[in-house]
Amino acid sequence: MYNLAVRILLLNLYYPPDTSATAKMAQTVVGALSAAHEVTVICGRPSYEPTERMAWRLWQTEPAAASGALRASTVKIIRVGSTDYSRARMGRRVLNYLTYVALSVPRAAFARCDVVLGMTDPPFEGIVAAFVALLKGKPFVYNIRDLYPDMAVGGSIVTASLMTRVWERLHRWALRRATRVVVLGEDMRARLAAKGVKAERIAVVRDGAEICDAGSQPAVDAEVVRAIRGDFQFVLLHAGNLGFYGAWETLVAAARKLEDDGIGLVFVGDGAQRAQIEAAAAGCKNVRFLPFFPASKIASVLAAPDAHTVTIKRGLEGVIVPSKMYGILAAGKAIVAVAPRETDVVAIGEKLGFAVWGDPGDPEQVACAVRKIFRDADEIRRMGEAARAAANEYDRVNELSKFVRIFEEARPA
Repeated sequence: MYNLAVRILLLNLYYPPDTSATAKMAQTVVGALSAAHEVTVICGRPSYEPTERMAWRLWQTEPAAASGALRASTVKIIRVGSTDYSRARMGRRVLNYLTYVALSVPRAAFARCDVVLGMTDPPFEGIVAAFVALLKGKPFVYNIRDLYPDMAVGGSIVTASLMTRVWERLHRWALRRATRVVVLGEDMRARLAAKGVKAERIAVVRDGAEICDAGSQPAVDAEVVRAIRGDFQFVLLHAGNLGFYGAWETLVAAARKLEDDGIGLVFVGDGAQRAQIEAAAAGCKNVRFLPFFPASKIASVLAAPDAHTVTIKRGLEGVIVPSKMYGILAAGKAIVAVAPRETDVVAIGEKLGFAVWGDPGDPEQVACAVRKIFRDADEIRRMGEAARAAANEYDRVNELSKFVRIFEEARPA
């Protein structure tokens, strides 16, 4: 049975040329699935800092080659005419969500498939995909990127209310409807188990590290490295979205304690919390902020610091699982994990030896963890070696093969 092609319907608002993490991962998933199966993607008009905009149409089908699939002939990309307001304004972003759902559900009703795959853009997409699967009488696979409404409430994006209670109830219905629930880590698996999802229906498929052959490693741009390092003796880097999930105040407070040591904390990126972080760091000479670098410079950004930090504030363990960890591992860099001990980045990092831990509510402990590795060059070297070894253990190719098997098993007999 597994040799037969499975027709998969993927529902997610964002898809390249959108640049969100889910857009990029959706494209990666399509590439893996399309090697042996047929994939139809129903997405919206680009709105998440896209590399190009598209004119409005009720719906349009793109050339399959635009998907980046391994076999373009097995992929169909359908874009519905959702609004394409900038993500910077939440009210208009919600309108993007609502118009996407209003147009994607009727279009999905007429798309041929064996299995429905739902991701998490918009944040209630799992509920929508479960409804589509019920309407079509097909199995539903739910790939949770961030766990909602837990993320919205825990990140203080919305306050707990009747709306969030209804949202949670509907989300639990979607979880019960799912044939398989695919999560990003053991901490997220534990969250779902606490919601009553049976263990045998939860599969952990990590985003994984992209392993390059030694001869294909991109060159490191010395100018990027200099821009990040400045004149600090030791650099701790946070590269990525400055969103609602991080223990930012703790990080900045720890940096203040390290100012006299010549240790710098550098943020590369932007996000909803950047202004608040900058305000907290006012007057702190060893905290610097830089914009995102072009995608072609990611390898240089990863190579620039002595160590990276991955942060999750208390209460969001298992709600968000930062995939950036795997790129850091592939770069062979140590991690300072400012996150609850229950998170994968701490549990795996301490087990495999590539991370040190600091409590997300204790700046002094974070400062001590950073100072310890700053003073021990041999330890930093050992952690880098452990990171490279861990990257091989979590090779993205192997993780994607697990994802493909889930759909081969989910197809109705």
